[in-house]
Amino acid sequence: MNHKIKIVFIFFLIFSVRAFSQEIKCQLSVSADKIQTSDRTIFTNIQTAANEFLNNRKWTGYHFSVEERMECSILINITDRPSVSQFTGTIQVQVRRPVFNSNYSSVLLNYIDKDFAFDFQQGQPFDYNENTFTSNLTSVLAYYVYLSLGLYFDSYALDGGNQFYEKAQNIINNAQSAPYVGWKAYDSQKNRYWILENILNKSYEDYRQALYTYHRLGLDQMYDNQETGRNNVYKALQSLEQLQNQKPNLLIMAMFFLTKADELVNIYSQGNATMRTDAQKICNSLDPTNGTKYKKITEGITQ
Repeated sequence: MNHKIKIVFIFFLIFSVRAFSQEIKCQLSVSADKIQTSDRTIFTNIQTAANEFLNNRKWTGYHFSVEERMECSILINITDRPSVSQFTGTIQVQVRRPVFNSNYSSVLLNYIDKDFAFDFQQGQPFDYNENTFTSNLTSVLAYYVYLSLGLYFDSYALDGGNQFYEKAQNIINNAQSAPYVGWKAYDSQKNRYWILENILNKSYEDYRQALYTYHRLGLDQMYDNQETGRNNVYKALQSLEQLQNQKPNLLIMAMFFLTKADELVNIYSQGNATMRTDAQKICNSLDPTNGTKYKKITEGITQ
């Protein structure tokens, strides 16, 4: 994007400009390889209806040009069919946002939700109502759309995603009496409830600060000045370090590094030796699981 487009885009993000341009571009696929059946049309129907639900609905009041749309990929992997109309499995959501002045898209979310079950019958409409719980399938899809939009807007403006997190929270509230897991605090410590709780918890605001610093002040600046961009990404990591020291093992921290580990290696595999060494150290501290990956950051540095 050129400078003019950047200014216009930020304006649209900060101020609610009403328009009718589709704001997301989502490709949803359904896999049901483990289900033994000769008639597989229902899986095709679920996939078609879900894609129409995601891509034909207006999710925000903002105008997005084609190149500014939030891109997402969703994989529904059906592993069991307890009855003709009942399905269980997992749903994996990956969300990307464009980086200014580049053809590169940065992954914002890459998460597998294992608490996924839904009911669906042939010809069933995709009912969704923001004020009531009508379907677990559409509620889960809408939840991840709003969660993703929250992350997307947070990456462009500090606390920019509030209105979308509120919509996701409303879905959680509506689902509290529903007979499905994943929505309640006591279901597990790693589910849809806790993702949003972590994000909205004022005690963990360093996380949202880091999202903004990492993407808007870091990645988006690298075309103009790579050193400035890397330094700001490092500041984002320092914010996350403060959060880690305050509250270890948060779900959102694990999700962040699951999403960003490879990107961090690419960012810091270049640049001056001091920054690369410091980056490897803080990445190892925050995300020891991916320590082998982070070794690549300092490969080739001579002592």
